[in-house]
Amino acid sequence: MKALIYNGPCDVSVQDVPEARIQMPTDVLVKITSTNICGSDLHMYEGRTSLEKGRIIGHENLGEVVAIGKAVTKVKIGDRVCLPFNVGCGFCDSCDQGKPNLCLTNNPAGAGAAYGYADAGPWQGGQAEFLQVPFGDFNCLILPEDAQEKENDYVMLADIWPTGHHAVVLSGLQPGESIVIYGAGPVGLMAAYSATLMGADQVFVVDEHPDRLKLAEQIGAIPIDFSKVVPPEVVNAMTGGNGADRGCECVGWQCHDPGHHHKSNERPELTLNNLVRSVKSGGGLGVVGLYESSDPNGDDELAKKGQIKFDMGLFFQKALTMGSGQANVKKYNRSLMRLINAGKAKPSFVVSHELPLSEAPNAYKHFDNRDEGWTKVILKPQT
Repeated sequence: MKALIYNGPCDVSVQDVPEARIQMPTDVLVKITSTNICGSDLHMYEGRTSLEKGRIIGHENLGEVVAIGKAVTKVKIGDRVCLPFNVGCGFCDSCDQGKPNLCLTNNPAGAGAAYGYADAGPWQGGQAEFLQVPFGDFNCLILPEDAQEKENDYVMLADIWPTGHHAVVLSGLQPGESIVIYGAGPVGLMAAYSATLMGADQVFVVDEHPDRLKLAEQIGAIPIDFSKVVPPEVVNAMTGGNGADRGCECVGWQCHDPGHHHKSNERPELTLNNLVRSVKSGGGLGVVGLYESSDPNGDDELAKKGQIKFDMGLFFQKALTMGSGQANVKKYNRSLMRLINAGKAKPSFVVSHELPLSEAPNAYKHFDNRDEGWTKVILKPQT
């Protein structure tokens, strides 16, 4: 089968590899029809993680079931399914407590497994023609009858919409409250979209890319270009001097000063500290931007250890609360799916490109450069 292979920093290629297959009685084999390039994939693409060469990338996957193991009872051949990026088992202590994002079975290195991801277990990714899905009955979200018609919406349930939604939930947002979101990439836009659906009265979105800020404005958010203004000052001025009720960090440790996206001007602490300055005393923060425990290419000793200079004093003084961590996709994907099915949500508004798998290497270059108009890429392996 054709699959996208990681060869080393900034080097991916489509290659012929052994076809994915059923290996355990609980497995499901999915023919991938849509698979997204995620901002988290870029960390690996740039060589900022421990991803080994030869791995298939891709953790935002959707497709058609073409084979099932003998122990699979719920999922049927022909079902259209969306796959949470979390690979859960369904029976460990974490999964039993409703936290498959911290599954203790599927990753020998520790809690939490994912498809095609560094330090997240042996599972190959879905930027390929086929994908082996372990514990298929547990991990497959079976889609409704409009699955093909709304495929570009449903594939957002694999990661970015539940992750953006998770950020808002972690922040503690209540209807009628204000929220500031740092980052207008796909996850930040999904956080803004969720905040709007959840009844926020003001949604501020901070970024410097005009195309992304335009999308935020189109869904009713207030765009703030941090290359032109100081975001906390703007947010505080527009909230009576108090700050937003809630805040979300949707950038991660590769945030940077205004200007071109480049490692040389990264400031891993920037968005978190600006978030602390932007949220009122007693408010809540949801942090879903990726922070790695180590960065082999970090600029300084702190960065190499996954540490940052966090403004703990102001955080404590303002009595803020913070929730963080990778999203538990299964906690949200079914209810968000129903919003799509009912016509009340269309998360595919973030999509800028639909491309065949053969164009993935070029798409990675454009997306990694933050080129104008490259906001979200869906790869179509069957075209």
